Formats: sequence, structure tokens, C-alpha cells
Amino acid sequence: MYFCMYFFLEHTMAIKLKATTAIILETRKLKKDGSHPVKIRITCDRTQKYFGVGFSMTSKDFDKVIFDPKPRGDYKDKRIILNSIEEKAREIIQSMSEFSFPEFEKLFLAKREDRNDVFVVYQHFINRFNKEERLSTAESYRSSMRSLKTFVKKDKLLFTTITPEFLKNYEKWMIANGKSMTSIGIYLRNLRTLFNELIQSGELKQELYPFGKRKYQIPAGRNIKKALTIEDIAKIYNFQVILGTLEARCKDYWLFSYFCNGINLKDIALLKYKDIDEEKIVFNRAKTFNSTRSNSKPVTVVLIDEVKEIISRQGNQPPDNEAFVFPILSNEMTTEQKHARIKQEIKNINKYIRRIALAVGIEKDITTYTARHTYSTVLKRSGASIEFISESLGHKNIATTESYLDSFEIELKKEFAKKLSAFKKT
Repeated sequence: MYFCMYFFLEHTMAIKLKATTAIILETRKLKKDGSHPVKIRITCDRTQKYFGVGFSMTSKDFDKVIFDPKPRGDYKDKRIILNSIEEKAREIIQSMSEFSFPEFEKLFLAKREDRNDVFVVYQHFINRFNKEERLSTAESYRSSMRSLKTFVKKDKLLFTTITPEFLKNYEKWMIANGKSMTSIGIYLRNLRTLFNELIQSGELKQELYPFGKRKYQIPAGRNIKKALTIEDIAKIYNFQVILGTLEARCKDYWLFSYFCNGINLKDIALLKYKDIDEEKIVFNRAKTFNSTRSNSKPVTVVLIDEVKEIISRQGNQPPDNEAFVFPILSNEMTTEQKHARIKQEIKNINKYIRRIALAVGIEKDITTYTARHTYSTVLKRSGASIEFISESLGHKNIATTESYLDSFEIELKKEFAKKLSAFKKT
């Protein structure tokens, strides 16, 4: 019988093993929904054997997953899963002193069974995020996994164990142990993502999904208002510091965030002089640029005088297109070193901006996030539309603006940017 098989990449093992792996679509088998089984093919000494990977696809979808240079959304997720499965197969082959199909099958199926373990899948996500240099996201999943391990007091947890009742008890336990509703929401959304991936890959049945209406609903964190008033900003801006000190630098970085669309510290650290021209700064948010489902859109910041002054005081000199604007990172740093440096700088800013706030009589708890929240709130109070603010903040999901406006013109951005320093005119 004639059949065709699509293949992704074929990896040749060490010569002594004479084994290769390939992800294929076995089109000789057709399911009722028009899809075909996806399998991994193992070839050794001209003998081929096929092993299922747990799901099926149409030929069109398989082509997008395998051959599209930049697959997005579900297609990208499927490629990551298939790459992971093939990588496990290669690891097994490399670990065998002498290749044999029975031994490979035994080890491969054992590896596949590990996907039933919540903590194994957590670690898979963490490794993926580390590889993609999404270290903050990796830390979030690591914290989520650590919390769940502490709750169950075991090193293994099956997905079938996690029921709505289990999740309700887990939530109660976290509350009793002092976790905020925001942290609880983050941990449980991470866990939900694990379920979604395994259901999409066919490794977990939909009826085992414990989230949703009439099951377990993840609590929403309380949105505590953290914005300052324009009068508070004036107090911080006018607070006298000694130039060249850590306090002066932290104050400038916090104000830079406020004046520049609430830009976060990571994006401040990654700014380069090539991102700046005579009237604006244009950058991509690292948070959305790295997202697997993101349609990243650049953020435009008007280069007002207050921003120029901060760059002049704190920026690397002389300006060079490929140089970082601020002396936070260097090109010689590893990803891990950059991540640690940004975390430390955030701690520094939070420490000194709180001291400044207390000194000028502001009783609110102020952090780097306050600058972003205050930016959006000041513009809203000044008459800016929600659509304008959403674009300025670089939100990837703009519910209203995208449907009827392409982008806000630079002149409109200038008008609203002037309002950020309105306290100087009073």
C-alpha cells in the first residue's frame, strides 16, 4: 500500500549506534476527523520502528508545525512538544551502550509515563523558559512547583490526583500560610497551563481538566491602587540628592520609568542609544517580545526635556549606537548575570525611593511598579483615552484601538507627554 510520510529533522547518532530519529506524519492511517497519527521513527541498521507520541494532526497543520520558519500559537507549542519528545529519544539512544529496539522501547515508554507526573512537566517548562532566556518566568514556575510540593509533601504528583476538591484545599492551605491572592492566582495559572499543554498534546483527557465553571475557578487578586498624585510626583522630583550617589541614580531611574510610559527596569536596562532619535525612544517590551503568543508591537516614548536630563546625568558617555544607555548591563554578562543585576537594581530603587517618599511625607508604599501605575493614572486623569494609554503601556491585547486605529501620531504623544511634568508649571 502506498503511503507518504512527512519528516522533520533526522539526527544521526554516534557511528557505533547507527541509529537515527525523525518525527513523521503517518498518512496511511486516517482518522474520522481527517487527521493522521504523529509518530517518532527510529532507524537502526536499515530497520525502522515507529512509536506514537500521543496526538494526531492534519497534513496542513503538520506542515505548519514542522516547516513554518516562525510558527505561532498552538503550532509553536506543538513544535516545542515534538522537539522535547525527540530530544528524549536521542538521550535514551546516547545512554545505551549497545542499541536494541526492545531496550529502547522499554526506556522510551518509561520516559513517556513521566509526563503523568506534575513535577516532571513543571521541570520541563522551567527548562524551556531557561533555554529561551525567560528567567523571570522560569522563577515563577519554580516557585509554583515548590509551593505545590510543600503542600503534598511528596516528590511525585499525578495529574489525575488534581481535582477541583484538591485545588480548593490547596487554596485554603496557601491562604493559611500567608500567601496573597495575587500569588495564589499566579501559582494556579501556572498549574493550569500545564494541564492545557498536556490536553492539547493528547496526553491528558479533557474530562480530567479541573478548572472552569462548576469546577474550580482561580481567584482574582485584588487590584490595590498604587498610583501617586501629580503633587506626590512633584515632591519626589524636587527632592534634593547628591549627584553621583546611589540615591541620586535610583531616584533618576524611578523618574525615568514614570516619564517614559511606565517602562520597567528590565527594559530600561536593555535600552541602547540606537533606540533613541531626536524626538523619541522606540523599544520592544522584553515581556511581550519573548511571549510565545505575542504580536510584539514597539512602544514609542516622547523624548521630553526631563528624560534628556536623566540620560545626560546617568547615561553611558559618549553615546554609541550599540551601547546600553545606562550602566546597568554589559554585553560581556551572561543571561544569568544580567538577570541577577536587574533584580539587584530593582531592590536598590525600591529601597531608596521608599526613603525619599518618607522624607517628603508620602505614606504610600512605593516600588518600581508604582511609577508605571502612576504614569497611566496621571494620563487618565488628564483626559487621555484608555486606548491611548493601552498603546503607550505596550499592552499586547488592545480590545478597542486595534480595530479602528493604526497608531497614535507622534504629535499627540507629545501633547500628552507634556502633562507628565505639569507640576513644574504650577
